[in-house]
Amino acid sequence: MDIRGQEMLTKESVTVNVNAVVLYHIDNAKANVMTIDRAQYATSQLAATAIRAVIGESELDDLLSKRDKINQRLQSYLDAETDCWGLKVTRVEIKDVTLPKAMQRSMGAQAESERERRAKVIAAEGEVQAAPLLLQAATQLSKNPASLQLRFLDTLREISAEKNSTVVFPLPLEFLTAFQQKRNPTYLPEDSKVPLLKAMS
Repeated sequence: MDIRGQEMLTKESVTVNVNAVVLYHIDNAKANVMTIDRAQYATSQLAATAIRAVIGESELDDLLSKRDKINQRLQSYLDAETDCWGLKVTRVEIKDVTLPKAMQRSMGAQAESERERRAKVIAAEGEVQAAPLLLQAATQLSKNPASLQLRFLDTLREISAEKNSTVVFPLPLEFLTAFQQKRNPTYLPEDSKVPLLKAMS
């Protein structure tokens, strides 16, 4: 028996549209005939009321992630209430839970933010784990300048394999010492230039 979708409020006042299905059979035909006239209609109305009550006491997260517990709770309630009608409710399943469009967008944005947060945490943990190894590698490379140069060449090889148009190649600071020494050049005295000028003339 299908329970048509109906709008209801969860515990935190979120509007949802829920439809369900109820599976039952007649367990006592005599009691079913003697106690109730329209058993199917009565069961559907009781199920709709029970679903509304249970959803109103449940949070949205429980409705989405703990649906089995809600189904079991509904099945136990309906089975107990319809026992006097000669019915046996074997199963209750919430088929679909529809959220408003605004709530769907909000949940999508929240899920995306959560994924970004986890990615940043994982990246930060990777940096923490890699820092001691990088320090150890830097210590080993600093012991021999040739090893550092080989590492530079290997990095250049890796970059060139990707067919990049621009290559940024780092240079060690030792290469700049020669330029620093020429910042204050010494000029020749004037008298030393005279013979050169006379020879040129």
